[in-house]
Amino acid sequence: MTAFIHGTEGLSLHTLSQLRANIEKRGQDRSYGVEKKLVIVIFLLPAALLFFTFVIFPIFQAAFISTFKWNGLEPLDNFIGLENFITMFNHEPFRMALKHNGIIIILSVLVQLPIALMLALVVGRKLPGRPFFRAVFFLPYVISETITAVLWSFIFNPRFPTSDIINSVLDSVFPFFEPGPWLGDPSKVLTAIFVVLTWKYFGLHMVLYIAGLQDIPDEVEEAASIDGASNFQILRYVTIPMLSRTIITTIYLSVLGSLQQFDLIWLMTEGGPVNASEVLTTYMYRHGFVSFRLGYGSSVAVVLFVLCLVFSIIYQRLFMKKEYSGRVG
Repeated sequence: MTAFIHGTEGLSLHTLSQLRANIEKRGQDRSYGVEKKLVIVIFLLPAALLFFTFVIFPIFQAAFISTFKWNGLEPLDNFIGLENFITMFNHEPFRMALKHNGIIIILSVLVQLPIALMLALVVGRKLPGRPFFRAVFFLPYVISETITAVLWSFIFNPRFPTSDIINSVLDSVFPFFEPGPWLGDPSKVLTAIFVVLTWKYFGLHMVLYIAGLQDIPDEVEEAASIDGASNFQILRYVTIPMLSRTIITTIYLSVLGSLQQFDLIWLMTEGGPVNASEVLTTYMYRHGFVSFRLGYGSSVAVVLFVLCLVFSIIYQRLFMKKEYSGRVG
C-alpha cells in the first residue's frame, strides 16, 4: 500500500479521481455480470428441470429397460443385454414396419409436399377469395387424429357408398385398377393410409409455403418477367430457390412426422391386415404395451429415437445449418 501511495505522488488529483472511478466501474460491471448470470440461471432452472424430467430421463430409462426382459409388473431383474435388439432385427414384422415407414417418408416428400407447394402458389397469390381457400385447406390439420381416423374409416368402409364411388372413379381412370376393400386389402391399405395422411397434413405445409412466399419481394419476379422470363422460368429460377429455406424445413418436419405417426394408423387398421400397414410406432405399441413386453417395446423405442436423432443431426448439418447460417450472415 505504501508503494502504491509513493507511486501515485506524482499524479495529479484529476488522474487519481479517474483511476478510482475506473476501479469502481469495474467492480460494478463485475457485480452486474454476476447478477445477470444469476437471473438467467433462475429463469432457466424450472424449464431445465422439466426438460430433464420428461425428456432426458425417459430416454435413458428406456435405454436401460431395453436390456431387460420385463413385463412391467415384476421386478426389473432379468438382464438379457442386447437380446431384445437381436430378436427385433430378426423379426419379419419389424422389417416390414421399417419398410413401410420408408415408403411413407418417400411418398410424403415426393407427393404430399409438391401438392402443398402447388396449392400454396395458387392460393397464396392472386386467387379471388384466397382467405376462404386457405381456411378450407388448413381445416383438416386442425381436426384431431381420432376424428380423422373415424371419418376416413367410414369413407373406406365397403358398407358405405363412398367406397363404391372411390372404386368406380379409379376404375374409370386407371384401366388396370381392381376394386376392393381399401382397409382390408393388404395391397391397398398403405395407399389408403397415405391418402389420409396427405389430407390431414398437407394444409400445414401449404401454410408454411404461403408464409415463405410472402417473404419473396414482388419486385424480383417482376424484374425477371421484364427480362423476358416465362412463368415457368420464374417459378424454377426465382421463386423456388428463394423458397428453399421453407422447403428444407417442411422436408425435415415431414420425415420426422412420418417416423412418429401412430394415432391415425392404429385407429384405422391397428397395423393390419397381416402387418400390411404396420409402422415402427404401431409395432412398438403392439409388442410392448399390448403384449406386456415393455423391455422389448423399449428396445423398439430406442431404435426409433436413434433413427430420428441421426436423421436430425445429418440433415441439419447438410442443409439446415448452411441455410440458416447464410441467413444470419
